[in-house]
Amino acid sequence: MSVSLLLPMSAFALAASISPGPVNLVCLSSGTHYPIAKGLIFVTGATLGFIALFLGVGAGLYSLLTTVPLLEVLLRWAGVAFLLYLSIKLAMDDGKLPEQASAKAPGFMTGALMQWLNPKAWLASASGIGAYTSGNDLTQIAMFAALYLPICWLSLASWVYAGASLRRYMQNPRFLMTVNRALAALLAASCVLLVLD
Repeated sequence: MSVSLLLPMSAFALAASISPGPVNLVCLSSGTHYPIAKGLIFVTGATLGFIALFLGVGAGLYSLLTTVPLLEVLLRWAGVAFLLYLSIKLAMDDGKLPEQASAKAPGFMTGALMQWLNPKAWLASASGIGAYTSGNDLTQIAMFAALYLPICWLSLASWVYAGASLRRYMQNPRFLMTVNRALAALLAASCVLLVLD
């Protein structure tokens, strides 16, 4: 792989990973509600889930979806249902910060599953592979994934830290409920966009 491609690949990975999306909103919410370590467990699951998806798309999974349109429809609706479920849970939160690490914090598997149900992750994988690799060169795809891994993890972690920095301003449960409902509305709005797209 050409060294001249590393910078554009890195820029693409950063833009795709740090830009707002469903996973980033859950990272932000996790940072406001739970200890940073809990949020970073979710980040690790989301990052590894994305890398597995990225490698799967590179190995031909995306072409399978375009060949069998029903699979793409099922994936889209599963993603919408999962995001709606998360938005409802967030909207129903009472705004009280847990005093200890809570079992209901989104964990590793939630993060990994979210990426597979996240159309943004599928689009980032397909467009990144299409733009920066020859598409059928698994060595190039694996190197791109290795470059993506730390960038994705650090990008998502920055959202957790942003949430944690906001926590000191969110001691008021009513204010936190308002923030939760705003985040829930953004998640639900992303579902509407997925349905209309």
